[in-house]
Amino acid sequence: MEYRKLGKSGLQVSALSLGSWLTFGKQIGDDVAEKLMVTAYEKGVNFFDNAEIYAKGQSEIVMGNILKKMNWERSSYVVSSKVYFGYGGMKGPNQTGLSRKHVIEGCHAALKRLQVEYLDLYFCHRPDKNTPIEETVRAMNDLITQGKIFYWGTSEWSAQEIMEAHMVAGKYGLIGPTMEQPQYNMFHRNRVEVEYAQIYKTVGLGTTIWSPLASGVLTDKYLDKFPDGTRLGMKGMEWLKENALTPERLETTRELNKLAKELGTSLPKLAIAWCVKNPNVSTVILGASKVHHLEETLESLDVLHLLSKEVMEKIEGLLANTPPQPPF
Repeated sequence: MEYRKLGKSGLQVSALSLGSWLTFGKQIGDDVAEKLMVTAYEKGVNFFDNAEIYAKGQSEIVMGNILKKMNWERSSYVVSSKVYFGYGGMKGPNQTGLSRKHVIEGCHAALKRLQVEYLDLYFCHRPDKNTPIEETVRAMNDLITQGKIFYWGTSEWSAQEIMEAHMVAGKYGLIGPTMEQPQYNMFHRNRVEVEYAQIYKTVGLGTTIWSPLASGVLTDKYLDKFPDGTRLGMKGMEWLKENALTPERLETTRELNKLAKELGTSLPKLAIAWCVKNPNVSTVILGASKVHHLEETLESLDVLHLLSKEVMEKIEGLLANTPPQPPF
């Protein structure tokens, strides 16, 4: 396993990590979740990603039970939560968003569900237009000084919003966001490759990217017919299926799958290695509902050497979506 610094911080995270969105407490049984975490940990994964909204809080409960049962040395792993959407199905006033009340109460609730004394990483899951950014930054700073969290960050924030948080932090002597959790894959590139380009240089932004396989599209499972038991077939995920499974993407996936076979590897490994090759990616969050799928994707670092300049150019040609580079 390779380990990378999270932005400009001293924290090292495994280049591949494990997330629980749509799986823990929902798509898979607790026994499978345990096998996934143990498999990942034994392969060197040290970062486990979660959020208050995942399975309405049940995902954190499942993960917390596993962490307690395994009794791994606390210093050997990094665990996260995210705040914004609420938990337990509660959607009333102050039960969502990034107000001081919800940020702090959400943290305490996550600690209880995960059965840990502190969160290594705590993300603002979305920007909150209804809360002054100073209020959110101060709340996160207070949680850090209290030892409840070690680093705070954002998820799906624009470059402007991230820099606004840093400006407020700098003005008042507070701690700004260390990391961002954006979507990043062969089909979704602009934010990570272009929009954040200057932030990596100015504030040393770390990234914990999600959906490296574009919700499973960057595999061979959808090339013939729509299979049963996938996340795109789950109730409530119709929006994701509509956005992810387009005819154009499927045709590109077929060509990428051919290239992967020519290289002697699989498309999932190729797609994940492609993400890891970006030096501004701190860690790639893997999702899995089956242990053998996770075992496969955990081997993605082994194919990094295949991504020569010529192969990368072939991939760019197939994708035909190279973002225009910033003029700096």
